[in-house]
Amino acid sequence: MKKIDLGQALHLLGNAGVIVGILLLVYELDQNRQMMEAQTRNAIAETLVTLLTLEATTPEYLEMSVKRVAGEPLTPEEELMFELIAYGYWRYRENVYYQYQLGLFEESEYRGQREVWLRAVNNDEMHRSIWCGRRNRQSAAFNAEIDGLMDRPCE
Repeated sequence: MKKIDLGQALHLLGNAGVIVGILLLVYELDQNRQMMEAQTRNAIAETLVTLLTLEATTPEYLEMSVKRVAGEPLTPEEELMFELIAYGYWRYRENVYYQYQLGLFEESEYRGQREVWLRAVNNDEMHRSIWCGRRNRQSAAFNAEIDGLMDRPCE
């Protein structure tokens, strides 16, 4: 009789151990998710800071930006410079979209990003032209997201 009681007690302790193990695993998974979200936010922020720093510290880019704002024509070199940096921004934006789809980017931050994208494709002809010319290099899902923001389709 004592062997059965001891066996039952060991079985109950084993089950309790499994439950505690599962709870610890759930806790660890939550901690890993939080870490991934933090790393994602940091990587996205670093990318944006790098792009903005490049713009702010490159005299040629600053001159080109002043000309753009003033509505002056750009040289072929300036157009290429703008195109390459703008394409970097489109890759950055696709990464934001991808991370958002994975649940690693908050809804409120994503809405703010989408507002910037909306202005880029509807209020800035150079950004719009670059998007339309290079959109086939982005993912189909991201294309659909940006195309849905556009007030008119790419020609």
